[in-house]
Amino acid sequence: MDKIIIGLIALVIGVIGGAIFGFMYRKNSAEKEIGSAEDEAKRIINDAIRTAEAKKREALVEAKDEIHKSRSEFEKEYKERRSELQKSERRLLQKEENLDKKYETVEQKEEKLNAKIKEADKQLDEINQLKKGQLEMLEKISGLTSEEAKNLIVKQAEQDAKHDVAVKYKEIERQLKEDADAKARELISLAIQRCASDHASEATVSAVSLPNDEMKGRIIGREGRNIRTLETLTGVDLIIDDTPEAITVSSFDPVRREVARLTLEKLIIDGRIHPARIEEMVEKSKREVEQIIKSEGERALFETSIHGIHPELIKILGRMRFRTSYGQNVLNHSIEVAHLSGLLAAELGADINIAKRAGLLHDIGKSVSHEMEGTHIQLGVELARKYRESEAVIHAIHAHHGDVEAETVEACIVQAADAISASRPGARRENLENYIKRLEKLEEIASSFDGVEKSFAFQAGREVRIIVKPESVSDDDMVLLAREMSKKIEAELSYPGQIKVHVVRETRVVDYAK
Repeated sequence: MDKIIIGLIALVIGVIGGAIFGFMYRKNSAEKEIGSAEDEAKRIINDAIRTAEAKKREALVEAKDEIHKSRSEFEKEYKERRSELQKSERRLLQKEENLDKKYETVEQKEEKLNAKIKEADKQLDEINQLKKGQLEMLEKISGLTSEEAKNLIVKQAEQDAKHDVAVKYKEIERQLKEDADAKARELISLAIQRCASDHASEATVSAVSLPNDEMKGRIIGREGRNIRTLETLTGVDLIIDDTPEAITVSSFDPVRREVARLTLEKLIIDGRIHPARIEEMVEKSKREVEQIIKSEGERALFETSIHGIHPELIKILGRMRFRTSYGQNVLNHSIEVAHLSGLLAAELGADINIAKRAGLLHDIGKSVSHEMEGTHIQLGVELARKYRESEAVIHAIHAHHGDVEAETVEACIVQAADAISASRPGARRENLENYIKRLEKLEEIASSFDGVEKSFAFQAGREVRIIVKPESVSDDDMVLLAREMSKKIEAELSYPGQIKVHVVRETRVVDYAK
């Protein structure tokens, strides 16, 4: 037991001794490492100090180089600026010398001019004295003062002018009475000749293109059976002449003409042309045209936002798609009148729906004027009454051309909208080539006068504006120039309505404040 205790004591003492020895050993090792670290730190600090001093010296050298470089550049720029300033100073001195010379020249000229002005004033005084002496002499000889003589001459001239005007007026009046009837008949015949033939031709024929002239013989058929079948089924006349690769379809009914045109185009594409095939294609074309008519009527209602129109009346409305009046498509014209009527009614506080409805239907009679007797106004009233339109709409249709007196605001609005749509520039078709020629001729006539610098025809040929040279044409000459130009336009041009001749003269005065 004692041995165990002694052994444990010895073990504890051994452990404690070992711990003390280990501690002392680690302490000595740590002290050695701390000494090595201090030496390394001192070495690093010394190296850093040496490196910093080296970089400092390099930075100082670079700074000195940069300062030297900047100083050199500054001195160079300074020399250049100084040189430029010296050149500018020399130029200014030279200009100043030139201005002094010019000033001396101007002073000399001014002295000469003042001398001439004094001489001119002296001569003017002498002329006035001479004129005064002559007037006094004339007054003594005539026994009248200058004012009395002037009044006498003016009075005599007025009497002579009044007499001449009265004589000329009576002569012109007599001549006009003699020529009035003949001139009126001539103007009416010319108007009919210029308008009716072109309009009838454009409104009653359609041209169908052919791939080749051989197709004409196939359309005519053996002994003309194909063309007779086509004319009988469609109710049109086919004109086959020397026009290359084209056939003309003629008919006063635009719907029949459209059916015939579509039939011909289908037969040409198909290539099989014989009476049975013609009959089949005619029926197919009729169905297509009926569908087009229906869709066009519905389009018109959609564009104008009008509802509640009878389905049959919609079809009749769509037929106007194939009708023209003076080159203006009647359906588009009716849609335009409806829009205008609605706008005018809104401004005037009238019934917008009635105005638009009457505007759209005002020419509905033109759809059936080829099939029924009567004017398009009478037929339109009958159709509107048949399909139960309101009395206000019927009255506006009846009164839109003044056949009856307009009793409602809406009727007056439809009249005005119809006139606006028909008379606006570009509404009614005119041959484009003739229209351009007329504008060119108008400008050519205006430019043919002396003193005209530029001329412009605009407002669809209803106005020509002429700019004259102010140094060549005076204000008084402008009046005579405008009159002569108007007479020449009347003599050489044919045009609807009237042409406004506008002469412009501009005088500019420029001065400078010094």
